[in-house]
Amino acid sequence: MKKQFSIRDFSLLLSLLAIWTFFALAAPQYLSARNISMLSVELAITATLALGMLLVILPGHIDLSVGSGVGLVGGIASVLVFNHGWPAGAAFGIAIAVAVLAWTLMGALIVRERIPSFIITLGGLLIFKGAFWLVIGSRTVPVAPGGQTNLYSLLTTYYFPPAVSWTLGLGVFAVWIIMTLRGRARRKALGFTVDDKELTFLKLFLTGQALTLTILLLNQFRGIPLPLVILAAVALAIHILTRHTPFGRQLYAIGGNEEAAFISGVPVQRIVIGAFMVLGGIVAITGLMQTAYAGASTTTIGDQMELDAIAACVIGGTSLRGGRGSVIGVIFGALIMASLLNGMTLLAVSPELKLIVRGAVLTLAVWMDVKLTKR
Repeated sequence: MKKQFSIRDFSLLLSLLAIWTFFALAAPQYLSARNISMLSVELAITATLALGMLLVILPGHIDLSVGSGVGLVGGIASVLVFNHGWPAGAAFGIAIAVAVLAWTLMGALIVRERIPSFIITLGGLLIFKGAFWLVIGSRTVPVAPGGQTNLYSLLTTYYFPPAVSWTLGLGVFAVWIIMTLRGRARRKALGFTVDDKELTFLKLFLTGQALTLTILLLNQFRGIPLPLVILAAVALAIHILTRHTPFGRQLYAIGGNEEAAFISGVPVQRIVIGAFMVLGGIVAITGLMQTAYAGASTTTIGDQMELDAIAACVIGGTSLRGGRGSVIGVIFGALIMASLLNGMTLLAVSPELKLIVRGAVLTLAVWMDVKLTKR
């Protein structure tokens, strides 16, 4: 059975083009190679966290503590490296382990005590924020003291040279083609609806064009930044996890109908705890990147990042009730959020108006999702 072309298939792309057009006219430097490079780093940080959020939204939960966790993880690593002289690798390992343990415990508390995730993660938000301020002593801990280059700062300052950038881009596109065609063939064999050949080709063609243009622009500055490669690796891992493993299929099943999934033999508690555990690891990766990008661990690191992550998921088509969502949709949603924030920063929009715009975009995305789902 073939899935016919619908304007909804390209709604995110059209919205993104409208945003880029507006900011390109309002601020000509918006499409400069340097700003595109900065935008790609901001996208990588937001999208990485949103992909972790996707894992807990799919089974019908939510996490309000990830922003505070981002700050805490970055703060732990910063203090260990720059105040206590630890090797960066060891400090990163400790910070990641703390995050994985904390989120595993939260997941266990949510499912075993049957407490709403909203309440537990709201408590986590406050606990992690307070712990973060205690760790850094409510002071600023520079990631690159005296401007020196180190492994920590390289997380967001390292760029792959042009030749390597093209190789990485071709590799990513080849993997995307293979996964798209295999997924289409598998769905068709099982009797599910699939995009027709023309629509599949158009999507792959547009993806290839966008990737080529992006690499050309990034190479005009310094090349592909390391955070973008980290995002690609995380996105590939989450895509495989959600679409090609029993764990992922069970996440969708729980979000679709938790009682039916339990009766069918799905280990609901174990799956949800596993989702929170993976989210903890992704929060740690995001925290290290965000702190490195800011250049210091300060009390404001991670503020409101949970809202951006949730907004990216909803804009990308993820249902807050669970059971629906995709990696590519989340990345598009994160790109829309990052593009808006980057453009407003270039136009020197006031912080108050930024909050209003972010809230309006999130509200509009939820409204549109409800309206389109009813049709």
